[in-house]
Amino acid sequence: MVLITYDVNVSTPIGRKRLRHVAKQCQNFGQRVQNSVFECLVDPTQFTQLKHRLEAIVDPKTDSLRYYFLGSNWKRRVEHFGAKETYDPEGVLIIDANP
Repeated sequence: MVLITYDVNVSTPIGRKRLRHVAKQCQNFGQRVQNSVFECLVDPTQFTQLKHRLEAIVDPKTDSLRYYFLGSNWKRRVEHFGAKETYDPEGVLIIDANP
């Protein structure tokens, strides 16, 4: 599990576009847990791909990315309090074919 946070300067239209692109790439690999915070359950190859994509989008002069490596025992390292409880990405996924 990798926790990814970012701060993208949105004072210009191109900055707002970068922000959307960063969020979209993170959504492709994980789930949003705060506005600019994603939990990504990825293997090393997937992380390398995601990191490469993100770093190609951001402007290092005005934006920043942070990667927190929580490891395979990430469940013991994450506590949640408050609204918007998230799903367990390693849990059972049930899809109702007859909604």
